[in-house]
Amino acid sequence: MSSNANISKLSFAGLLITLGIVYGDIGTSPLYVMGAVVSGVKISEMLAIGSVSCVIWTLTLTTTVKYIFITLRADNKGEGGIFSLFSLVKRQRKWLIIIAIIGGAMMMADGIITPSITVSSAIDALKIYNSEIPTIPIVIVILAILFFVQQFGTDFIGRFFGPVMLVWFTMIGVLGFIQVIEFPIILKAFNPYYAFEVLKDNPKGLALLGAIFLCTTGAEALYSDLGHCGRRNIQISWIYVKACLIFNYLGQGSFLLNHINQDFNQSVFYALMPQWFLPIGIIIATSASIVASQALISGSFTLVSEGISLNLFPKLTVQYPSNIKGQLYIPLINTLFFFGCVAVVLFFQDPLAMEAAYGLAITFTMLMTTILLFYYMNLKKIHPAFKYGITGLFATIELVFLIANISKIWHGGYVTLIIAGIIIFLNYIWIRAYNIKSKHTQYVKLLHYNEQLVSLSKDLTYPKFATHLVYLTKSNIEDEVEKSILYSILQKQPKRADCYWLINVQVVEDPFRMDYHVNSLIKDDFIRVTFYLGFRVQQRISVFLRQVVTDMLQKGELKYTEKYHFMKESNGVGDFQFIYLEDVLSYESEENILEKFILNAQIAIKKWTANPEKWFGLDTSVVHAEKVPLIIRPISGVTLNRLDKPFIEEH
Repeated sequence: MSSNANISKLSFAGLLITLGIVYGDIGTSPLYVMGAVVSGVKISEMLAIGSVSCVIWTLTLTTTVKYIFITLRADNKGEGGIFSLFSLVKRQRKWLIIIAIIGGAMMMADGIITPSITVSSAIDALKIYNSEIPTIPIVIVILAILFFVQQFGTDFIGRFFGPVMLVWFTMIGVLGFIQVIEFPIILKAFNPYYAFEVLKDNPKGLALLGAIFLCTTGAEALYSDLGHCGRRNIQISWIYVKACLIFNYLGQGSFLLNHINQDFNQSVFYALMPQWFLPIGIIIATSASIVASQALISGSFTLVSEGISLNLFPKLTVQYPSNIKGQLYIPLINTLFFFGCVAVVLFFQDPLAMEAAYGLAITFTMLMTTILLFYYMNLKKIHPAFKYGITGLFATIELVFLIANISKIWHGGYVTLIIAGIIIFLNYIWIRAYNIKSKHTQYVKLLHYNEQLVSLSKDLTYPKFATHLVYLTKSNIEDEVEKSILYSILQKQPKRADCYWLINVQVVEDPFRMDYHVNSLIKDDFIRVTFYLGFRVQQRISVFLRQVVTDMLQKGELKYTEKYHFMKESNGVGDFQFIYLEDVLSYESEENILEKFILNAQIAIKKWTANPEKWFGLDTSVVHAEKVPLIIRPISGVTLNRLDKPFIEEH
């Protein structure tokens, strides 16, 4: 597990690790799916066979056909997930950003709900021994430990994920197979007729469908982990995973056939286990639930990191606790997710009550992925018949599941909407504030200021501010620069330097691209460096700039003088100073209530985000922050009358 290159190759080790990384969520679904199906209803033969048939064909159509065969091919240089897919198709339609935001928000909501329901379902088995056992404190303790260890990375723990899940899948497959042998009539479930009949004749067909959908909740996470494990490892390992899952669901269906006309309010999954095996089964199930939770938490870190690079989320502190490519840790997200999980556990109490919130989140995400997948096929010029046929098929299936889950909004689904709504609101504030500032940012041609800049650089009457003065620019036009930068250099406090640098970062579709381009705008005085970085690359500008200067010195593009003394290892970083300009709403602007609210909200959000020093990897000793007034609408219509003599008010 030392490198992604090895993991991505088809091998036994790769297949084993894939079991641990990819299939935790979907693999633990047997813990609660059939329990949700029979909750509050009398068991019938049609319900038992038909519900299992629904599970089999949902796994086949949604997971196997859509994700394993089709969606995994929609990779971005080997990377998957809804934001990776969005980065490929975003140029086709501007409104696709809305689709990506909704899908991403729902995935993050899923990242909060999954650990809650999975760990709760595993621990809930303790009530078999004593219904009075307080399982909630145990669940919270496990969640606390799980979130606490995130900061250390999962390099060591991850080595055990694969073997744990191999044991888990083998166990559930064997338990189901034994039950099927005793009641082979359940094999009728392979006939889709029974799936159709149970939905048609059941007065609570929609509620049943909402419960059934839980069997495929890990399919989206499967796509998100494409970059970690590789397509072939996921596709091959799915054969074994699906076989074990289906055997277990068949076994649970067989068990229900032995309880016709009964109310069964216990865990159907644990009912398959003989009493002597139950303690072992609980331990294995708890271990598998921890693996599933870990995978969702790690996936959420990756999702947020991608969203930050795509400017969908505020910049947050990102840490890299191990040498494994793509593994990262975001402290704020980890804290928020922990408290979110605890709140969900305390609010719902019962894991069966959580399924209403659980299914709604992932259904939305799948539907959003289907929409983006349509535009990906459009990008690849796929034949219209196939493109519209596939999109229509899966959109129909997912809309039916969505309708089924919408009926559960008032039974707990609103929790998902609240969580996702908060995330979407933050997305809106961040993106809208960025657009407002971009709209009112003035750019000027650097050519018009050549003489002033050269003159300032050589004017010894001004004290030298720095040998090298570096500004971050958002201008994508090489010979243009923000007016505020020139104001900072020439007017606010004239800043003399031997050389001025403009740094521009452009996030590109290739997830791990790391290229740069240099343009000497004013020879030896003003240099622009454009970095082309993938959305999964940490933007360590200080490190990157060091390499740029080194390369330029080696190629003779810069003369080795004292002003480049920082390149000597013994002298450390040297005399490079970064100026960070922060736009703030000016009091000289006419008030626009909405825009003022958005900009002030962004300021409030920034208090919780990473400052430029942390995000760009800059030494705090070489960074200077300057506030620049942002005038949205200049105040107009002000008329003052001049008086010839002072005004004295009469009393």
